[in-house]
Amino acid sequence: MTKVKVGKEDSSSVDFLERRRGALERYLQRVVSHPTLLQDPDVREFLEREELPRAVSTQALSGAGFLKMLNRATDAVSKMTIKMNESDVWFEDKLQEVEAADQQFRKLHALVESLVLHRKELSSNTASFAKSTAMLGSAEDNTALSRALSQLSEAANDAFGFAEHIADFIRLLGAVRGSFDHRMKAWQRWQDAQSMLQKKREAEAKLLWANKPDKLQLAKEEITEWEAKVTQYERDFERVSATVRKEVLHFEKERTKNFKRQIVKYLESMLRSQQQLIKYWEAFLPEAKAIA
Repeated sequence: MTKVKVGKEDSSSVDFLERRRGALERYLQRVVSHPTLLQDPDVREFLEREELPRAVSTQALSGAGFLKMLNRATDAVSKMTIKMNESDVWFEDKLQEVEAADQQFRKLHALVESLVLHRKELSSNTASFAKSTAMLGSAEDNTALSRALSQLSEAANDAFGFAEHIADFIRLLGAVRGSFDHRMKAWQRWQDAQSMLQKKREAEAKLLWANKPDKLQLAKEEITEWEAKVTQYERDFERVSATVRKEVLHFEKERTKNFKRQIVKYLESMLRSQQQLIKYWEAFLPEAKAIA
């Protein structure tokens, strides 16, 4: 997380800052609610730091940045070409669930963002209508109903927050997919090591057949080295698999709980707004009927 300079004259600055503030708040809540990340010294350092480093993403692309972008493109191509022989059906099923959920959340996010725009427009237009109607019925500036209707923007803000939470879920689903990709890369490294070990053993067999004892010792040392690598990479793959399984289960639990909480919060806000509108409309109705 870094500081980014925002122009004061930019009309979208308020929305941008609100998005960043909300994203930071939700990110920190997820971090401190994670049993492992809560103990991380980097988290404590970030929370206690008075100044954030300047953002570098807005600067010109450096050589290191270009290499990083190139590595990402290479990884993307590698993921398309690697065909993993999955031995655990659980991971295959979960990956399909994550991809399906990602598509569903993206559709929902588009619909909620459209709802946010419509509600903002509705709250503004309805408030103007109420103010004009109230002024028609009295010489005094009776804006109670107008103020009440303008509070529809609060419901619009809640819808905006709901949309931001959905966007968070989409990003988290992307991170989950990234963990599956990391597991695939660990598996590929293990398989590559096994292939190299097989080649070293074949080379040793050729040396034995050609009766070249002077090169046999080096061949045996290379075999020993690659046997150790195969063992280590297999352990790495098993460790990554266990971590991915654990984190996916944790994510599913937290996602269900958080999403339910946000839906309930949004519906309660809508209910309060509608109840308040009914109250003010009922109070305004006699005034409208009394207009001569």
